[in-house]
Amino acid sequence: MNDYPINTESSTDILSSAFLFGNVGAPFVIGLAVGYFAKKMLRLALFLGGAAIVLLFVTEYYGITDMADDKLQNAANAATGIAKQSGGFLVERLSHITSKGVSGVAGFFVGLKIG
Repeated sequence: MNDYPINTESSTDILSSAFLFGNVGAPFVIGLAVGYFAKKMLRLALFLGGAAIVLLFVTEYYGITDMADDKLQNAANAATGIAKQSGGFLVERLSHITSKGVSGVAGFFVGLKIG
């Protein structure tokens, strides 16, 4: 048993600052941070992937490598699938932070927007 007094007024008042911060504010900020980070990492991955593709095109031009277009498209489809799975994983994980999960997911999408 814990010996901490329970403040019944703040636990039932849904407009109190303690309730809003714990159930709406903090999960929103966590989702915002995760969404912002995810977008920055996606941009970095796209930049590096684009640089690798350009490097492959240059080496193909000079006859060092040979690259088929269908293999390049298959690699792009696989990368897109992985990005969708990781995005789905993050949204699902953020939805478990609070009982409804709405504020964490909303913060994630806002973070993606501003990232």
